[in-house]
Amino acid sequence: MAHLVTLATCSLNQWALDFTGNTARIIESIKRAKAAGATLRVGPELEICGYGCLDHFLEGDVFLHSWEALAQIIDDPACQDIVLDIGMPVRHKNVRYNCRVICHNRKIVLIRPKMWLANDGNYREMRYFTGWTRQGHVESYYLESIVGQITKQDTVPFGDGIISTKDTCFGCETCEELFTPTPPHGPMGLDGVEIFTNSSGSHFELRKLKTRLDLIIEATKKSGGIYLYANQKGCDGDRLYYDGSSMIICNGKILACGSQFSLEDIEVVTATVDLEEVRSYRTAPSRGMQAQSAPKFPRIDLNIRLSKRMEEHDYQTMGASEPIDLAYYTPEEEIALGGACWLWDYLRRSHAAGFFIPLSGGIDSCATSVIVFSMCRLVVSAMQQKNQQVIDDARRIAGKMDDSQWVPATPQELTKLIFSTCYMGSKNSSSETRKRASELAQDIGAYHVNIDIDAVTTAIVNVFYTWSNWIPRFKSSGGSIAENLALQNIQARSRMVLAYLWAQLLPTFRGHKGGGSLLVLGSANVDEALRGYLTKYDCSSADVNPIGGVSKTDLKAFIAWASTHYDLPILKGFLEAIPTAELEPLTTAQTDEVDMGITYAELSTLGRLRKLDKLGPWGSYCKLLSLWGKPESQGGNAWTARQIAEKTKFFFSKYAINRHKMTVLTPSLHMEGYSPDDNRFDLRPFLYPDCDWQFAKIDRDVEKRERVVGNEGKGEDK
Repeated sequence: MAHLVTLATCSLNQWALDFTGNTARIIESIKRAKAAGATLRVGPELEICGYGCLDHFLEGDVFLHSWEALAQIIDDPACQDIVLDIGMPVRHKNVRYNCRVICHNRKIVLIRPKMWLANDGNYREMRYFTGWTRQGHVESYYLESIVGQITKQDTVPFGDGIISTKDTCFGCETCEELFTPTPPHGPMGLDGVEIFTNSSGSHFELRKLKTRLDLIIEATKKSGGIYLYANQKGCDGDRLYYDGSSMIICNGKILACGSQFSLEDIEVVTATVDLEEVRSYRTAPSRGMQAQSAPKFPRIDLNIRLSKRMEEHDYQTMGASEPIDLAYYTPEEEIALGGACWLWDYLRRSHAAGFFIPLSGGIDSCATSVIVFSMCRLVVSAMQQKNQQVIDDARRIAGKMDDSQWVPATPQELTKLIFSTCYMGSKNSSSETRKRASELAQDIGAYHVNIDIDAVTTAIVNVFYTWSNWIPRFKSSGGSIAENLALQNIQARSRMVLAYLWAQLLPTFRGHKGGGSLLVLGSANVDEALRGYLTKYDCSSADVNPIGGVSKTDLKAFIAWASTHYDLPILKGFLEAIPTAELEPLTTAQTDEVDMGITYAELSTLGRLRKLDKLGPWGSYCKLLSLWGKPESQGGNAWTARQIAEKTKFFFSKYAINRHKMTVLTPSLHMEGYSPDDNRFDLRPFLYPDCDWQFAKIDRDVEKRERVVGNEGKGEDK
């Protein structure tokens, strides 16, 4: 006899501290879940207040307003006759917890605090919350009066418990707990839990989705069960993009999965599952023996059924959801779509009139511009599909509030209204970069401006000359290194000043009806930031930077992909061009990799060793001996130990010298695990000593290896 239960999970585009909007989206998701016949709905982590409140979690107001919002949700007539798993912060005995609140028909059934907190990489949960360490313990929580007067409860259960209904048992797991060596779903499953809910605030990173999905599949494949994974989506006010992908999995098979990238604020995913399939899956005697000795959880009884009572004829019209195959986006598609969705959220929530970028004719600003074009493609598609939220936001941003019928016919039509590009040329600029910038702007539909900045830089240098009676010269004209750098940097910094001038005045100049200025976009990639190959407070300084977490290698692959998929043949010219800053006279043939003294591919490798493998100079050198010392036929560089040592020391010297630049790095969308973002992800000093000790150890090892090779050679001569 089948026991069919329809379950719902959801992805919500919540915004930190947006209690009004967050509450409305939660209620709407509950309505949609009920309309689909679901009897249990689970939402993202900390969905009431938004996951990214950060230090606001230290404020009592956040807890107060979360209870006020919960009261509004559970008292809403549309939120009855369905079990609700809602995320919010809770203070218990003056300790702050990240909690799930399980509700049903104006009653709180259980408050389940998160046990294992995320506290590495982008996460600092231990700064705000305490993990619940009392496994299998439940105690009384004295309920806030604003909710108690609705539920008619003075106390409710608080702790690590599970919920027993008349027909099944379910328990909660929260985000990081899935990733731990001994996740809660293991012992809960052995104690009879058949449905697991997981509420997450899991951020997007290139190539990360498969890792997350593999863990969930493994969780249910090993011991059976139904897994409801809910995830935040969108930009909630910080450097992260949460990529949704809420899903329902049964016994290791995917039954339903939401989108990873979309402009939908509310996405509800449902599936109908047969509880008997879980019971049949769990028939192994070894599992039964482990279940007998497994820890026992306190059970809170809920006197309802999650499954449907069915007559004989119902079995002919209803059935369990069939498994589906999940296709993954390529990294190029993730850059296009993840960057686009993050930019759209940032734009619509900042009340700006659009974006502005200094378009240099190089691949980085080109890639940033194409991501904006990708955003416009998504927005126009959503408008044509009658997404009212997107329509309202787009008309407001584009200054079309008075035209209730306006829907762009093409992405270029929208791009023209909300995206401005500017080529800031100088006597050191080439006609090729100027031409590429103009043609790209035309192809994507951007409002393009061509200006020359020589008058500005000359005026600034003349101020110095008036004081010093000395004119600095480029190195090619006999100047010193200091003069050469100063003359390059003044060009770069002038472009930043001009970018903000144009960004503030262009909307008014163009007669934009909505008011506001443009957001200035940065375009320094993750490898250049790691090396410090940027001028402090130059045009890499901006409001936001969608490619600041992307490697040069991935950017090139993205541009190659976009040239075909977005029908932009002009992009091939950007790929073929040699990267150059064009800050020195054209006769010097300045190129980025020569300037940096290291290739982009080498930077990516060293960046991963430094951050992901957690290696310093000595550890990186030892690792590179096996990576770069191998013959080219085996994927190495066939380098000697001395060559590897020099490259390692060069990188860490430049990294240390330029680390201070990371303190003012433009906020970037986090996409890459070796990002050097000093403001959140990569917490390291910005004033470093010389690495004498480390470098001397490397040098001694090189000399030792060279002596061995030399002795071997002498033996052969004899």
